[in-house]
Amino acid sequence: MAAHERPFGRCLEDFAAGDVLRHWPGKTITEYDDHLFCMITMNHHPLHTDAWFAERDTPYGRNVVVGNLVYSVVLGMSVPDVSGAAIANLEVETLRHLKPTYHGDTIYAETRVLDVAESRSKPDRGVVTVETKGYNQRGEEVCYFKRKVLVWKRDALPGRRRPYESSWT
Repeated sequence: MAAHERPFGRCLEDFAAGDVLRHWPGKTITEYDDHLFCMITMNHHPLHTDAWFAERDTPYGRNVVVGNLVYSVVLGMSVPDVSGAAIANLEVETLRHLKPTYHGDTIYAETRVLDVAESRSKPDRGVVTVETKGYNQRGEEVCYFKRKVLVWKRDALPGRRRPYESSWT
């Protein structure tokens, strides 16, 4: 019998400049997702929550998904492949919303590794710089951001512990 751990994040040695990580699956953003996010974050702009207003008084003619939800979804898609085992997210250097996202659009994401650098002060870690793009189902780029992530080297990566003993072993 073998037990398999799902990979979640990467160690410094797993990154190489130029690599492209294609995140899966995509996420269809519903009206409910958008309205809940707006209410939780106190963003009550009618562009996002009032269909009558959006249809008549905006250049879009319909509700637009709040940009921070799109960013959060794209960032979240990248976590299993990029920062799932990270020590910390250090910086979001650039964030651009390039096209509107509408209720019912499905978002997909890809990340490109720009740089991998060992820490100068702590030998058990390093900084990975990546750029991530979010696309809609039409292949249009809707979101872009660049960030720096502090990650463990493989030998220093903490083990995965559980608060129980497995009944399968």
